[in-house]
Amino acid sequence: MINEKMVKLGTKRSIIREIFEYGKRRKAEIGEENVFDFTLGNPSIPAPKEINDAIIKNLSRKDAHGYTSAVGDNKLRENIASNLNKRFGTNFTFSNLFITYGAASALCSTLRALLNEGEEVITFAPFFTEYTVFTEAQGGKLVVVPANLETFQINFMEFKKLINKNTKAVIINSPNNPSGVVYSEDTIKELANVLRDKQLEYNHEIYLITDEPYREIAYGVKVPFVTKYYDNTIVCYSYSKSLSLPGERIGYVLVPDEVKDSKNVYAAVAGAARALGHVCAPSLLQFAIAECTDLTSDLKAYEENRNLIYNGLTDLGYECVKPDGAFYLFVKALEPDAYEFYKRAMKYDILVVPSDDFGVTGYVRIAYCVSKETIINSLPKFKLLMDEYK
Repeated sequence: MINEKMVKLGTKRSIIREIFEYGKRRKAEIGEENVFDFTLGNPSIPAPKEINDAIIKNLSRKDAHGYTSAVGDNKLRENIASNLNKRFGTNFTFSNLFITYGAASALCSTLRALLNEGEEVITFAPFFTEYTVFTEAQGGKLVVVPANLETFQINFMEFKKLINKNTKAVIINSPNNPSGVVYSEDTIKELANVLRDKQLEYNHEIYLITDEPYREIAYGVKVPFVTKYYDNTIVCYSYSKSLSLPGERIGYVLVPDEVKDSKNVYAAVAGAARALGHVCAPSLLQFAIAECTDLTSDLKAYEENRNLIYNGLTDLGYECVKPDGAFYLFVKALEPDAYEFYKRAMKYDILVVPSDDFGVTGYVRIAYCVSKETIINSLPKFKLLMDEYK
């Protein structure tokens, strides 16, 4: 008999993907410009020209399509370490980095490396929906801390109730998907203090996994670099957003020397990746990104979009926390049932994602990594939707 759990995962897509696929069908029916699709975090800003140039240049390499080392190309790893050291005052070397198929692979490899059967991972609502799948697939249990609905910073009162002797790791995501909130330095310091106290109380390591695909997309606020606040921090990163390369699937795991028994932790990440079918990340992309580690896409358009949609919706009477980063707006639905609200929005060809799978009820996520025209043309539709509830 086949694995029924895997059948379920393969036949029922995430709610984000379900609505996205509906949007594709609807655009084919009535025209792309008539569907206001805010479902998928697919960057609307093109990759830098330098990336395309580097890909073309590296096509002439004899090893352009060959294997690299499983851990990744040394030049890429060296250049990533150098970039991080310049920006954050760290002392990483290439040996701290393992190149992966994007952040999803980085997270799965890290969780597989750390978890023994039945151990727990804590995350904070609202959270990226796939954390549940990633954790359970590696034999763990995901424990969700309820959201602080006023600020969407960490709800420490509830966190302290839920952390326990079975807690092996904590996952944070800042800037956050879906709220766009950046965890403040005070939040990170308090989190680090709680984890240090609990490590002593339970007499075992508790790892802090920081999921950082949106690190560079922040609007005038500091995004704390978490390894500087807590020793047992492991960073999972992707170039999907900063370089607009989501389909190329390339990222990394960073295991700092400060992590307890870091060499074995790194070896466990490598072993977990191997067990999950990793051979090496796409070679051509590794060679190209090695030349572009100091670059990002022209990310200022996201801030312009943020201001446009935030001001437009709040002027209409919608409620949401103003995001400090990423490219998502977390909007309070106009009724308690977010699913019913998103279905009513569909009547106006507005496609948004209900919040339940993010661990919060009564909200919808709007991904504003779209054209300005899409935002501008959607606002009259959002008004009609608002009027329907008055």
